[in-house]
Amino acid sequence: MTPLDLQLLLTALVSVLLLVALIVSRIKMHPLLALLIVSVGVGFATGMAPESIVKHLVDGAGKTLGAVGVVIALGAMLGKILADAGTTEQIADAILKRASDRMIPWAMTLVAFVVGIPMFFEVGLVVMLPLIFSVARKLESKGRFKGSAYVYVGIPVISALAAMHGMVPPHPGPLTAIASLKTSVGPTMLYGFLAAIPAMILGGPLYGAFMSPRMSTRPDQALLDQFTLTEKASEKADAGRRPGVGTGVLAALLPAILMLVHAIAETVLPKGSAALHVASFLGNPLIAMLLGVLFAIVALVISRGGDAEKLRGALGNSLKPIASIIMIIAGGGAFQQMLTSAKVGDAIVHLTQQLAFPPLILGWLIAMLLSVSTGSATVGIVGAAGLLAPLAGSDPNLNLPLLALSIGCGSLFFNYANHAGFWMVKESFGMTMSEATKTISVVQSIVAVVGLIMVLIFNAAMPVG
Repeated sequence: MTPLDLQLLLTALVSVLLLVALIVSRIKMHPLLALLIVSVGVGFATGMAPESIVKHLVDGAGKTLGAVGVVIALGAMLGKILADAGTTEQIADAILKRASDRMIPWAMTLVAFVVGIPMFFEVGLVVMLPLIFSVARKLESKGRFKGSAYVYVGIPVISALAAMHGMVPPHPGPLTAIASLKTSVGPTMLYGFLAAIPAMILGGPLYGAFMSPRMSTRPDQALLDQFTLTEKASEKADAGRRPGVGTGVLAALLPAILMLVHAIAETVLPKGSAALHVASFLGNPLIAMLLGVLFAIVALVISRGGDAEKLRGALGNSLKPIASIIMIIAGGGAFQQMLTSAKVGDAIVHLTQQLAFPPLILGWLIAMLLSVSTGSATVGIVGAAGLLAPLAGSDPNLNLPLLALSIGCGSLFFNYANHAGFWMVKESFGMTMSEATKTISVVQSIVAVVGLIMVLIFNAAMPVG
């Protein structure tokens, strides 16, 4: 390693520590301001020109808003429509009637597992938030629950979505690793599903049952009121003509269905075909969420004689509680972009080149270090897969699907303050930095480590891919 590499690694470490200090110390700085200040500091510390610093800030925030922010806004609209129509309450009641308190996390894991097959982590979470809040609020209202019902219900969802996002194609991370290593989607998907099951169980229902009694987390009341119905409002909705459960479930899952169709099309249709282009367009997260909102408006409001002016007001109000969340996520994108542009990832690559580990462990380690340091799982996967691609082509005994899975698992480890997902969980659930670390950071670390263990077990049983 060169002195410049050490300087970059030290800068990345100090920037994260400074960010945490600004937010949790007596200063109590708003996360958006803290993220922007630290991002500018990283730019100057790594010798960037002032105009480059501004460009990277704008690029990082803009890219994140485009990829995540608009989708979250559409998800908030969809959640509001589903809540006002009583659909979320119906689904929550169905889960609570069919599952005991102890089985609720397992039921939520299953729902998130299905939703997470085609959906990115952030998209899946915004779709699941109304159901998480509705189930947790009803569980909390029983008066028998000790600790945070929202953590109890939310952690299994976070675990399942994370496991699917990092381990199973057609998510972009695993697909990128598959393409770089020139391996097959089918075996990687099979290994991914098998590895995801114990990972999301240990990181979800089991860890959630351990952690929830030790936390008192409760989301902001405005966000709860947006995504759930109070008992009085629920009775009022019951007095009216609620939409059928099937229609409501279809409205809730339509974005996931469109994304799943896109995923299937990518695996079975030839590249460049017209049908694949259509599926790719409809299955894009932004388009899928937009179509989901439009379908919900027609099926759950207009067809039932709903007031258009009231609907417009409700959709506008749905954006207010999440405005702060979106801007903080944009700040996280700026911080991530600054670390990436400063070439912190290159310093990590130089560090790992000096390490002598088996390929499966090395792939996990490189992806983990790159993801943690730059705040981008994609950077971790691209960097690790690119670095190990020559080895993958020269070693016939290396199980390439397992190497792709190992890299995907490593990219999940310790999602923290330079990741957009960290801020989404923190702000959505009303958590402190410490509480968010105990949830999403630890949950994803459990998923990543269990995933690696499963990779090594599979490799011991089937060493040649």
